[in-house]
Amino acid sequence: MAVLLTGCTSPKSVAKVTNSPVTDPTDFNHGPADPSAGADAQVEVSVLARHLTVPWGVTFLPDGAGIVTERGTGRILRIGPDRDESGDLTVTQVARITESTADNEGGLLGVAASPDFKRDNTLYIYYTTDDDNRIAKLVLGKKPKPIVTGIPKSGIHDGGRLAFGPDGYLYATTGEASHTDSAQNLASLGGKILRMTTEGKPAPGNPFKNSLVYSYGHRNPEGLAWDADGRLYSSEIGEAVWDELNLIQPGRNYGWPMVEGIGGKPKYTDPIAAWRPEIGVASGVAILGGTAVVTCLRGQRIYLVPLNHTITADINSPVVAGGPAATAQIRWRPAAGVAGKPVEALYTKYGRLRTAINAPDGSLWITTSNRDGRRPGGPTVDDDRILRLTFRTR
Repeated sequence: MAVLLTGCTSPKSVAKVTNSPVTDPTDFNHGPADPSAGADAQVEVSVLARHLTVPWGVTFLPDGAGIVTERGTGRILRIGPDRDESGDLTVTQVARITESTADNEGGLLGVAASPDFKRDNTLYIYYTTDDDNRIAKLVLGKKPKPIVTGIPKSGIHDGGRLAFGPDGYLYATTGEASHTDSAQNLASLGGKILRMTTEGKPAPGNPFKNSLVYSYGHRNPEGLAWDADGRLYSSEIGEAVWDELNLIQPGRNYGWPMVEGIGGKPKYTDPIAAWRPEIGVASGVAILGGTAVVTCLRGQRIYLVPLNHTITADINSPVVAGGPAATAQIRWRPAAGVAGKPVEALYTKYGRLRTAINAPDGSLWITTSNRDGRRPGGPTVDDDRILRLTFRTR
């Protein structure tokens, strides 16, 4: 089995820690000491918070506290950094978005803290209304101020992830809202990854003139993450054939609805890895050193995807399949320095896993999504939870 988290990366490829160093005997920037022992043996999980209701978006404040949205309730919660008498992080409601409309997969979704939060006390939120999906600036204690409206909405395929990139601009994922043609329509905001200023205007350098669109041809992308060299990755939920992990490049067409998974058609950019929905529904992604960590809803697991930091300009390359082509459950592309074999961990241990994000201390926060009515057997008494993941390296 290949090393899961690269242990011989150059200093440039090491995941950045923005606050205090990790204090437990783990290190996210290197791989497990003995990958052959199995991925589960290398993962350490602790519960940070419980009894939430479909936590969706996560971001962090300068003091290390997490901010978490709940999709159906419209609540915005501050998680920690203090602990309660049980040892969990404290959970405090800081806002409720009454303008948000809960509609199956729609509702209050992504959140990103302003890069200047200490000064402006501002969050950026993505939410569903009766008419559309939209992105708004929210100064805590005030009403949200929409900066992007008219994103297609539906009870399914609403996208919704928000994150500030290393370039300082705000990125958003949007679903095609079950209108498949919108993914290929550059005049539509559906089925896209958007890149914008903090006022909701097209960011300088966008590939299409006067447009928020950064990439297109997406079905329902829900994850965004950058590696230490500034490359952008997105996890995308497919229809009935393949879920995807994509390396996002500006102006590229990722194929939906013409192609799902690795199609090998030069007109479209293929994913670097793909999973069958029954073992996937890849919702979130975070990058740890040389590894992408992908969270799965239906698959109830995480995948660790080794990344190569010498990716060539043409990322379409030969495919390795985890079995005969007709029955392969996982596919990946090792050529052109793209990706190694994905390895799974945590299968069914915590149920449906949605969001993954790098925490300031170098760990990962992962949210469960077990109160959304889709977990076989229903939620546990502690659901929904926020989990903290670290990897043993010694």
